[in-house]
Amino acid sequence: MNIVLVIIDTLRQDHVGAYGNDWIVTPNLDRLASESIRLTRCYPESLPTLPVRRALHTGKRTFPFHGHRDYKGDFSGAPGWGPIPEEQDTVAEILSAHGYRTALITDTYHQFKPSKNFHRGFQEWIWIRGQESDPYKTGPAVPPERLAAHIPESLKNHPRLGPFLQRYFLNNSYRITERDYYPARVFTEAARWVWDNQDAEQFFLVVDSFDPHEPWDPPAYYRRLYDPDDDVVDVIHSLYAPWHGVLTPRQVKRVQANYAGEVTMVDHWLGFFIETLRATGWLENTLLVLISDHGHNLGIDPGDKGLISKQGHPMTHAVADLVAMIRHPEGIGAGTASDILCYNHDLVATWMKMIGIEPEQEMDGIDLWPALSANGNGRDHVTVAWGPLVTVITDEWWYNANIWGEAPLLYAVQQDPNLEHDLAEQHPEVCEELRQMAVEDAGGEIPEAFAQYRDKPGCTPFLQ
Repeated sequence: MNIVLVIIDTLRQDHVGAYGNDWIVTPNLDRLASESIRLTRCYPESLPTLPVRRALHTGKRTFPFHGHRDYKGDFSGAPGWGPIPEEQDTVAEILSAHGYRTALITDTYHQFKPSKNFHRGFQEWIWIRGQESDPYKTGPAVPPERLAAHIPESLKNHPRLGPFLQRYFLNNSYRITERDYYPARVFTEAARWVWDNQDAEQFFLVVDSFDPHEPWDPPAYYRRLYDPDDDVVDVIHSLYAPWHGVLTPRQVKRVQANYAGEVTMVDHWLGFFIETLRATGWLENTLLVLISDHGHNLGIDPGDKGLISKQGHPMTHAVADLVAMIRHPEGIGAGTASDILCYNHDLVATWMKMIGIEPEQEMDGIDLWPALSANGNGRDHVTVAWGPLVTVITDEWWYNANIWGEAPLLYAVQQDPNLEHDLAEQHPEVCEELRQMAVEDAGGEIPEAFAQYRDKPGCTPFLQ
C-alpha cells in the first residue's frame, strides 16, 4: 500500500465544509472527507510550523524540547524550531530502507533554512521557492503605491510590515495567472510526480502546502466569493495581536475574506492532485492522510478572542483544532467522524502499523486504527506546547497557562465551546491537576532550559 501525506498549513478546522461550515467553498476537501474517517479532536503536540512537522516526519514528540539551540541563518525561534535531531530516524529513511520510493514536494521554506534538514531520507525533494520571507529574489524595490494598497493607515509606520511585504512581492513578481500561485505550483508538481513514477512498486509521497498561511493574497476572484466589494484597503497579513484599535471592522472583514479565498484556492488545487491519483489508478492502493498543522485567529468572535494572530496563550480552537482525515483505499470508515482525542504524530504510528513496518526506534505516537475502526477510545488527554506555554485538553477541560502555572485559563469545554468563561479562579485544584499532566508529559519535571524560553522570539507573550 502506498502512502500519501498531505500537509496544509494554517487551515482552520471551521473553514472546511465537512466540518460544519455552511458558507465556505471547499468541494474537494468535502469529497475527501466523504471518503475518509474525519478526526474532529486531533491536536498538534507542539507548535508552530516546524515542531509540527518534526513530529510528522519522525513519529516522535518535540516537547519538551531537549537540546534546543539557536542556529545561524534563522531567527531565534521557539523551542523545537530546529532541525530533526541526528539521532532520530525519519519516516522517509525508514520507508526508503523498506523499498518505498520517497518524495517531498513543498513550498514551506522554513524546512530548508540554514541548518534545517527536513528533506533527509527522501529520494527526491522539490522546494518551490518564494513563500513569505524566503530570500529568493533581489531586484528593484516594489513601488510604494503597491505597498500602500495593503497597509492600513494605522500600520503605515510599522517597522517590519513594509519590509516584509517588499520581500514577499519581489519574490512573487513573476505572477501572471493562477498557475503561478503557490498552491497551483505545489499540487501540480505533485501531480507530475505521480505521473512520472507510475513504475513504482510502492511509494511514500509528502505534499506540503504552506498556503493558506499568511500573507493572504489569492487572486481577487477567490476573495470576491466572500467579499465582492473593493472599497477597503486590502489587508493581507496577520497582526499577531488584537485587532481592536488597529483595524476597522470593515478591514477585518477583508482579512477574513482573503483567508477564505485562499482556502478555496488551496482546495481547488488539492482537488486537481487527488483527481490525478484517481486517474492513474493509484488511489485504489493508496492510504491518503491529510492534516493541517494549526489554524489562525481571524477576529471571528467570540471564539477568536478579538485576535488576528496565532499564539500559545490564549490558545483557541481556531489555532489548535486540526483538520485531519484518513482515507483508506478499501473505503473503511468512509464518511464517518471520530471525536477521539489524538495527536498529529499518532497518525504516523497508525500508518506504519497498517503497512506492517515496525521501526527500530520506538515512536511516541499510538496506533489509532483499532479505535477508529471499532469506535474505541483514543487518549485521555493531550498536551499542546508552544515554548513554555501549554494547553492541556481532556474530555471535560481546556487548560492554558505556562508550564509553571502562571496566568491560568480554564474552560469547561463541553459547556463552553467558544472558551468564553474562565473558571481558573473557581477551580485552582483542577488547574494544578492539569498542569501536572503537562509536567508528566515533559518527563516528570520541568527542564531547567524552560526558564530561558520566556522571552524567546516565537514564544508569544500572554495576549490577555
